[in-house]
Amino acid sequence: MKSSEWLREHAADPFVRRAKAEGWRSRAIFKLQEIDTRERLLAPGQVCIDLGASPGAWSQYARRRVGRAGRVIATDLLPMEPLPGVQFVQGDFRAEEVVAAVLAQLPEAGADVILSDMAPNLSGIDAVDHPRSMHLAELALELAGRVLKPQGSALIKVFQGSGFQEFVGTARKRFAKVKLLKPGASRARSPEIYLLAKHRLLV
Repeated sequence: MKSSEWLREHAADPFVRRAKAEGWRSRAIFKLQEIDTRERLLAPGQVCIDLGASPGAWSQYARRRVGRAGRVIATDLLPMEPLPGVQFVQGDFRAEEVVAAVLAQLPEAGADVILSDMAPNLSGIDAVDHPRSMHLAELALELAGRVLKPQGSALIKVFQGSGFQEFVGTARKRFAKVKLLKPGASRARSPEIYLLAKHRLLV
C-alpha cells in the first residue's frame, strides 16, 4: 500500500477517530479492549508486562484495569511518552540486557499477564518480515514460561504463515487453554492474529 493510500485509510478509520475522541494513544486499544471484555484477561491488582508498548495504548488500558494496586511494566524499541503508573524500559527486547531490565522491575512472585503487540519494522519482503515476526512471538512466549504465575495468561500477536502452527502447538503444551482471536479492530487484510494462552502449566 502506498503511503498516500495508507494516510487516507488511516484518516477515515472509525477506530482512529474514536481513539482520538476518547484520549487513547492509538487505535490498538480496541483490539485489547475487545479481547479483555470477552475473555476477562485483566483484573485489579494484577502485574502486567506490555511488550512492544509504544505509543502506549495497551499500557494505558492495562493501567486502568489493574488499578493502583496493580503494576504495568512496558518495553519497546521506540521511545514512549511517560504514563502515570507505568514503568517503561526502552530497548530491543531481543537483547538480554533489555530483558534483564524488564525482569528487574518485576515483583518476586512474577507476572499475572503478558501482553505482546510486538512487530518488526517491516521491509515489505515477506521472506524477511515473517521470520522476524515469529521470532518476536517466540520471545514473548518464552518470557511467559519464565515469569508468569501458574494461573497467568499471555496475549501474543502472531502472523499467520510459516511456523505458525508449530508456534500454536508449543503454546498448547505450555498452557491449559489456548485460543486464536481476530478482534474487530484488526484490519481484515492484515495476517495478524492474537494467541491467548491461559493458565500456565508447570512443565
